[in-house]
Amino acid sequence: MTSDTQVPPYMTLNNGQKVSSIALGCYNPDDPPGIVHGIEAAVKVGYTHFDDAALYKNEKEVGDALRASGIPREKLFVTTKIWNFDHRNVEAAFDRSFDALNLGYIDMYLLHWPQANVPGEKHIVDDSISFVDTWKAMEKLLETRAGKVKGIGVSNFSLKNLTELLKHAKVVPAMNQVETHPYNQESDLVKFCQEKGILVTAYSPLGLTNSPILKDEDVIAISKEIGNGVTPANVVLNWNVQRGVAVLPKSINADRVKENFRIVHLTDEQMQRLNDISKDPKRRFQRTCPVYNEDTKKVLGWTYDQLGWDKPIQMTQA
Repeated sequence: MTSDTQVPPYMTLNNGQKVSSIALGCYNPDDPPGIVHGIEAAVKVGYTHFDDAALYKNEKEVGDALRASGIPREKLFVTTKIWNFDHRNVEAAFDRSFDALNLGYIDMYLLHWPQANVPGEKHIVDDSISFVDTWKAMEKLLETRAGKVKGIGVSNFSLKNLTELLKHAKVVPAMNQVETHPYNQESDLVKFCQEKGILVTAYSPLGLTNSPILKDEDVIAISKEIGNGVTPANVVLNWNVQRGVAVLPKSINADRVKENFRIVHLTDEQMQRLNDISKDPKRRFQRTCPVYNEDTKKVLGWTYDQLGWDKPIQMTQA
């Protein structure tokens, strides 16, 4: 039997903000404005946490849909991100996102990737500015845009790069958004972030479309053990939630949006079985398809070593 709760647990950030452990991811590359259908479904079942980015090209639509939802602004938690072309123009980039969302303030503003790219050239790195420089500019937002931004954080920061950033940061990031799921557990990074009070949020927490994670025999077996209509997706999402990681599944399908919001309890034994997946090299991959360049073997101009990533056994590309 399950021990469902109506509302996913809230997690507390190091700046005192509270955020729902299950969010709606707003990346919808084939039809950016189409994410509105997902938002409309999400607000009906109780979502309050929404994850967007300048790169997603739908900040205006996301903001319009959230204002139309009727949910009081103080109950919403909205994240957006600065893209790699704007590391030299943090204030201007923030203002564009702020105006597009038009929600009064931004709850969390993230540095989308550690590397800066030459504007218009996503595979060419601008080495003349470091992520430390960009972070210092983001720290200033808390003063120059006081009241317009509640918190700042990072995304796609590995243990290597986060450790370097913290040597120079006056403000410890409140959040680090990375890809993590049973096939890419990032256990050392998650532990490090939790020790520093940095909330890890998981993008692609179910993997890609037709993900092998949802067909994994251990995942399926656990969903059957729990019963009561619990799906493999429920198992995978709740594995992250139970280890203190917020999840950001994306869907525009109303039934899927509702399914993803379900909280179920995994036993210690079930959690361990999922943790043990990390010991199997055949069940290990990292989602890089939107930004991996097969010719250069780089991600947005950086090698895996620069990113501080282990090279995955399986490399995927769209």
